[in-house]
Amino acid sequence: MGQWRGPGGILVEAIIMDDRPLLRVSHHVNGRTYLRGYCATVADLGEHGVDLAELVEDRPLDHL
Repeated sequence: MGQWRGPGGILVEAIIMDDRPLLRVSHHVNGRTYLRGYCATVADLGEHGVDLAELVEDRPLDHL
């Protein structure tokens, strides 16, 4: 699955939950990770403060 990083510690991950594809939005602050929410579509990311233009694709660690 893919993941993308944004400014200020934003992380967006493509996941499967209950057999449904979702985007999980989390925020890394001061060494802690906070869940912002789940999105069914890319259009929903804006509701969690994510600007698509600022996201950069990141490779998950399991590719090594």
